[in-house]
Amino acid sequence: MTEAELVVLLDDDGRAIGTAPKSTVHGAETALHLAFSCHVVNGDGQVLITRRALSKRTWPGVWTNSFCGHPRPAEPVVAAVRRHADLELGLTLHDLEVALPLFRYRATDAAGIVEHEVCPVYIARTDDEPILNPREVLDARWVDPEDLAVSLEATPWAFSPWLVLQAQRLHLFDGAVPRRRAS
Repeated sequence: MTEAELVVLLDDDGRAIGTAPKSTVHGAETALHLAFSCHVVNGDGQVLITRRALSKRTWPGVWTNSFCGHPRPAEPVVAAVRRHADLELGLTLHDLEVALPLFRYRATDAAGIVEHEVCPVYIARTDDEPILNPREVLDARWVDPEDLAVSLEATPWAFSPWLVLQAQRLHLFDGAVPRRRAS
């Protein structure tokens, strides 16, 4: 087992209490563990949404935020965000900031697989176009945040539950992210 295949287990207060193989933590009895989510915005103020690969254990084929992941043991969360941006989407990020440092959720998908995570939420910018890693991402689209907000409200079942919950708390979806001005 390599360190890259481990996730950080947490107690109810969000303190690290150990590690477990990633392959064992997503099931019907998922232990609370550390993860992260990231919403990527381009120069036009559009947010990148992705469709999870069909091979994903949880919510396969579902539209979600730009990307998610798990930090390795002892890996700073920001480093994990940058690593996953490159691994999943070939993106270099800038202006990375934590928007919801204490976001936490528990949700069960149609197959009975549980997500149970303390999941800081980041917003970042990029000048890149995504290059999809097919093991992680089936499809991706740049969308106007306001249009996504309408879709999330009208059809929340078509999106990952964490995206729906995060959108309810983020200003990203109410037009508060300004478009970058042309130089």
